[in-house]
Amino acid sequence: MLSVAEEPKIILSKETDPEKKSYFGQYFTPARIAGFMAGMFSKSEGETCRLLDAGAGIGSLSAAFLKKWETGDFDFKNVELDAVEIDETLLPQLEQTFEIYGKCNNFSYIIRNIDFIEAAVDSLRGSLFSETLPKYTHAILNPPYRKIGSNSRHRTALRQIGLETVNLYSAFVALSLALLEKNGELVAIIPRSFCNGPYYLPFRKFIMLRSAIRKIHLFKSRAKAFKDDNVLQENVILKMERGGRQGDVEISTSTDDTFIDIQTISHPFNSIICPKDPHFFIHIPTSLKKNLIQQSGSITRSLDDIGIMVSTGPVVDFRLKEFLRDDPETDTVPLLYPGHFNDNKMDWPKPGFKKPNAIKWNEKTEKWLYPNGHYCVVRRFSSKEEKRRIVSCVVNPDRFKDMQMLGFENHLNVFHDKRAGLPKLVAYGLATYLNSTAVDENFRKFNGHTQVNATDLRSIKYPKRETLMALGEWFINIDGQPTQDLIDEQLKKMDK
Repeated sequence: MLSVAEEPKIILSKETDPEKKSYFGQYFTPARIAGFMAGMFSKSEGETCRLLDAGAGIGSLSAAFLKKWETGDFDFKNVELDAVEIDETLLPQLEQTFEIYGKCNNFSYIIRNIDFIEAAVDSLRGSLFSETLPKYTHAILNPPYRKIGSNSRHRTALRQIGLETVNLYSAFVALSLALLEKNGELVAIIPRSFCNGPYYLPFRKFIMLRSAIRKIHLFKSRAKAFKDDNVLQENVILKMERGGRQGDVEISTSTDDTFIDIQTISHPFNSIICPKDPHFFIHIPTSLKKNLIQQSGSITRSLDDIGIMVSTGPVVDFRLKEFLRDDPETDTVPLLYPGHFNDNKMDWPKPGFKKPNAIKWNEKTEKWLYPNGHYCVVRRFSSKEEKRRIVSCVVNPDRFKDMQMLGFENHLNVFHDKRAGLPKLVAYGLATYLNSTAVDENFRKFNGHTQVNATDLRSIKYPKRETLMALGEWFINIDGQPTQDLIDEQLKKMDK
């Protein structure tokens, strides 16, 4: 039997115009996920629960919470619900969802057809010209997912409370957290993208200063949690306590929203966020077993420590379109794209390639080019089918004969030495290390999407330079292309 809100959710997911979904950032919560989220709250005691559902949609999350209360999973005597939803077309269904529980004398609700960001900011600032929102004991939300423009009214409003963030989902979570009373609990399902990268650093700091993370649930399949809406973003469910004292964090995983293979392990907080990490990257370990990098006493260096730099490829092709050439000419130099690197090998020039193979070398393009040399490159975007997120390869200058300069397109990350090539052994050793299983496992703990940024690569720990050179020498001298097992085994030997 479908839940109160599940049948309308299925119909709306199919019938709602995709452009409208995109405009509001709407993705309706499946019933099983809503029930799981409601079950993450503590079995609280108290006279009154003041529940916030920001971006309520058709009320799936609130209905799941109320069902738990109705069946005795919560000990509140009263529940006062604030459901905030800006989309007027959803209000009749939202009203219908709550009418079922409205017959109970101990339950009351308000549906607020308002802009949550503007209302919450006004309330937190104590504006005299707006309605003050209450302090909530609980918040449950599947916030909208859409970028916020840097000059938008939402971005301006959020800056008034000291929050700089780039997406509606992080804004909704931060504001909901700020509206909680002390020890209030928040459960939200959000994209995992907030865990790393520079854009979400202010958001990570905002929630760390105001709350303790209690639980994180990770779906192993990126396609199944929101399959009705064809959402491929990797999602996590996060439980936080406002003003709580940080302790161990309960990490759970399941393949999908059936939760039939759920596994739960408790981890110390310093394995979630490294104490000395200035970026506050959030790692999500899924096993108590430590991999090679975590066990190693020598894989502890930063890129600065070993004298290597990494940058995003400087050639943005559409900005230099007039200088691009399909094939090499006398006044051009190689232009390297991710498509020139497959199976850890470089293929250039590439006949019939959909992208240019070359770029003119002149005074207008020279500042975007690097001197020919050995470089280690990593694609910024890996496909979902690839076994590893980080796919690395070496640029061998011998392939370019008398070419003096090289162009690296913007979808490549380039390891270099102050915009010059690396020593040959270092380049090959670095690529071999980055292609190891240990690096991939460690990287996945804080990166939940297929994008690999230069900032992410700077956050990785590396062996000392001498170890990289020895690893490079091994790679060059080995007969044929080494298998993944051989790379992993050699790295273990080098670490001893």
